[in-house]
Amino acid sequence: MTSTHAFWLAGRQATGEDTFNVTSPWDGRLVGKVSVPTDAQVEEAIATAYAVREDFAATPAHVRAAALDHVSKRLAERTEEIARLISAENGKPIKWARGEVGRAVSVFRFAAEEARRFNGGEAQRLDTDPGGQGRLALTRRFPKGVVLGIAPFNFPLNLCAHKIAPAIAAGAPIILKPAPATPLSGLVIGELLAETELPAGSWSILPVSNDRMPALVQDPRLPVISFTGSEKVGYAIMDSVPRKHCTLELGGNGAAVVLGDYASDADLDWAATRIATFSNYQGGQSCISVQRVIADASVHDRLLPRVVAAVEAQVTGDPSDDKTLVGPLVSEDAAKRVEVWVREAVEAGANLLTGGKRDGASYAPTVLTDVPADTNISCEEVFGPVLTVQKVDGEAAAFAAVNDSKYGLQAGVFTHDLQAAFRAHRVLEVGGVVIGDVPSYRADQMPYGGVKQSGVGREGVKFAMEDYTYERVLVLTGLTL
Repeated sequence: MTSTHAFWLAGRQATGEDTFNVTSPWDGRLVGKVSVPTDAQVEEAIATAYAVREDFAATPAHVRAAALDHVSKRLAERTEEIARLISAENGKPIKWARGEVGRAVSVFRFAAEEARRFNGGEAQRLDTDPGGQGRLALTRRFPKGVVLGIAPFNFPLNLCAHKIAPAIAAGAPIILKPAPATPLSGLVIGELLAETELPAGSWSILPVSNDRMPALVQDPRLPVISFTGSEKVGYAIMDSVPRKHCTLELGGNGAAVVLGDYASDADLDWAATRIATFSNYQGGQSCISVQRVIADASVHDRLLPRVVAAVEAQVTGDPSDDKTLVGPLVSEDAAKRVEVWVREAVEAGANLLTGGKRDGASYAPTVLTDVPADTNISCEEVFGPVLTVQKVDGEAAAFAAVNDSKYGLQAGVFTHDLQAAFRAHRVLEVGGVVIGDVPSYRADQMPYGGVKQSGVGREGVKFAMEDYTYERVLVLTGLTL
């Protein structure tokens, strides 16, 4: 008999009247039952968070930092257990699940560090003009209010961490809505927060269904919304609450550019290995996975067979096996959508070099060339283990191909040319440029986010804290400076 997982209401465990099942996308087995908050319990969570917002903002930094340090330490202690949970509910290979726990450990550690130094205040002398003589301005940051964090399924622990940890560090109460497909990892964070001395109401974790999200989004007591997910849903949220502060981390169709100077056998082997790994590493379900390979004509014909061979070498199968690199997608419906998009591309004239086969929720790592520009595979986010390879003539054409997208999250550029690296940084319309590697690199302390339809605002602990707060100026008068 599988026990029912409680949710976290204003810092305490609670159960509702209904439950839902969390099943493994790999084999369909029951991973756990989750209790669903009632409308009254959701209201209690919001009301309590709103009531405690001023007291929580005034909580001493050392209290918030100690709580964040505690969560970081406990995540590290329970790494294998939590990694197995991520793998079970998400289908993520255990290798990558362990890495995700390690990243969440870092996120809470970074947040503890930032809690200790953030908002120290910046002094500005005002006697630069006669009217400011004897005056000094002190600027500090204060929370905008309660944060509504909405997390996706693809990183069910770390992206919950990226909502919760910065909010606590900044002194902003948070209500987290984990993805319905993968709530268990987020609920573990609640277990660890409950071991701390944070005030009641400063955090809640509510596994409500997506059809109840609009009511949360519209609630005026939740003035800040931090959403990670699809472009369609993210912009629908922003459009529905134009006066709220929204941070949207949305989709992408990440490009990896291989320039002509990256031409040795060792260079091309490295590029092919990295491209193959990070087009498939979360079943392609990462907004910065490699979806487009843009190769200079001078290296294209030597790179392409290496990419195909490296993709075919990816070990697929049971996500609980240490050897597995590519597991299933989050659901069979997700895999069917990828299957349809690949079929449409092939019927439109694309060449299928490897892959293109579905087995339940699993989709074989796939490489396509000559993909027509108007197909979904070319212009939308696949969110599956599929990549396309395109030949271009020269650096300018390569960078133009990267920019020929409605998305702009991150791009990778394989080059040894320092000047080309700086040109890429200046020209590419993305939130991040990674030189010598794929676009899939993210350090959890750096600013992370996109431009165009990849979203607005930035994550990364310090930068999310800035997003959750505003500047307030104190002017002191009658001073002798």
